[in-house]
Amino acid sequence: MQLYHQPPRDKSNLGGWLLRVAANLAYNYLRGEERRRRREECQCREEATVIPLEEAVIRSQEARQVHQCLAKLPPRDRICLLLKNAGHSYAEIAAVIQVDKNSVGTILARARRHFAALYNELEGREDHVSGRGSSSGIS
Repeated sequence: MQLYHQPPRDKSNLGGWLLRVAANLAYNYLRGEERRRRREECQCREEATVIPLEEAVIRSQEARQVHQCLAKLPPRDRICLLLKNAGHSYAEIAAVIQVDKNSVGTILARARRHFAALYNELEGREDHVSGRGSSSGIS
């Protein structure tokens, strides 16, 4: 098509001209495909970061409830839960709250139960929680 629409001025090396045109068309195609791929990836990233309004409201409400429950906990329990949730070890938690490392597990278990009870009370649930599987976001 290129030869028909825009023939070369010098027809002495027609084979070389055709190779060059074919190579340029191939490069243009590859560049276009790369631009398309980048656009699609960008679009996918944008769609993945957009949170539906309903989900955002639910997350915001849950965060408020977690903050309210944490505020009602004694300071030592609150600090333990926050440090553990942030990934700190029992030894690090023990150093912060100034207790024996072997006591941290018991303190955390009690703090989790207390937090779960407060969270359930805030949601209006009356059921008893064992401290496991709580949907509160604190582990």
